[in-house]
Amino acid sequence: MKLAVVGATGEVGRMMLKKLEEEAITPEEIDLFSSSRSAGSLMKFAGKSIEVRELREDSLRRDYDYVLFSAGASVSKTFAPLAASCGAVVIDNSSAFRQSEEIPLVVPEINGCLLKGYRGIVANPNCSTIQMVLSLHKIHRRFGLKTIVVSTYQAVSGAGNRGIVELERQEAGSQDQAVFVRKIHRNVVPVIGDILENSFSAEEMKMINETRKILGDSKVSIWPTTVRVPVAHGHSEAVFCETEKPFELEELKEELRASEDVVLTDERFTPVEIAGSDLVYVSRVRSFDSHRFLLWNVADNIRVGAATNAVRILKMHAGGA
Repeated sequence: MKLAVVGATGEVGRMMLKKLEEEAITPEEIDLFSSSRSAGSLMKFAGKSIEVRELREDSLRRDYDYVLFSAGASVSKTFAPLAASCGAVVIDNSSAFRQSEEIPLVVPEINGCLLKGYRGIVANPNCSTIQMVLSLHKIHRRFGLKTIVVSTYQAVSGAGNRGIVELERQEAGSQDQAVFVRKIHRNVVPVIGDILENSFSAEEMKMINETRKILGDSKVSIWPTTVRVPVAHGHSEAVFCETEKPFELEELKEELRASEDVVLTDERFTPVEIAGSDLVYVSRVRSFDSHRFLLWNVADNIRVGAATNAVRILKMHAGGA
C-alpha cells in the first residue's frame, strides 16, 4: 500500500498516524505533507522518522492507493480531486465534499456498504454528527426517528491545536481571544461556526444535513444547538428523540447494546474518562412514554469524531468492503 497524509502535523493528522499504527496498517510507502510552516519537521511512524514535506501542486501526482486529508476545506477542494484523478481513494476530513450528492459520506458501522467497489473521494462526517448517529442509527431503523433535538458540548480541540493553546493561555491568565468569539476559560460559548441567514450556525447545519444523508432519511426533523466548552478533548451531547413507532425502554437499550463501537453504561461518563477511547459511551437513557426518550453520549472528538472514523473507512475499503 502507498499512502499519503495531508495535514500530518495537525491534531487530527497526528492521530491518524497513531491510529494507523494501532491498527497495524503499515504501508510499504508513506508520505507526510503539511503547509510550508511545518515542512521539514520529522515525525515518527512505525519506528521510523519521516520528514514532512510541503504540499505542492505536483505532490500528489503519484500512484497512491490512499490519501488521508485533514488540512481544511480549502486545501481539500484544491488537492483532493487531483489525488483522486490519479487513482487514489481520498478520505477527506473536511466539510468540502460532505453534501456533494455523488460523494459518499461514510460512517463504516452504518453505511460502509457504500465503499464496495468505490474509487474517488470519501467524505468523513463532522465530529458531533458521527457520535450522534452511532448512538441512534439502530434505533432509527427499528422505530423510526421523527425528531431529534440535540445540544452539544464541544471541546476546544475541535478547533484544532490553536483552540487548545488559547484555552491553556487563558487558564494561565491571558486575556487574548483569537480562536473563539468569546473568552472560553470558565465560560461556554453558544455558537460554533458562522451564523447563517436562517439563524442556525454552520456547525448546526452540518449536523442537520449530514445526519439526514448518513441515515438516508431526509424527513427526520433535527434541531441542534452547538456549544463550545472549556474542555480539551471529548464532545458530549444531550439528545432528545421522538419516534414514529412505540417502544419499550428496554428495547431502546437492546438496540444500543447491539450498536457497533457504542457502549451503553450506567456510569455517568464525562470527557475526562473517555479521552483516548475509540468508542461512544451512552448513558442516562430515560423516557416518560413510548414515543420520546433522552440520552447522554460522550466520545473523544479527535479519535471517534475524526481520525478513527477515517482509518476505519480505509481499513474497510482496503479489506474489500
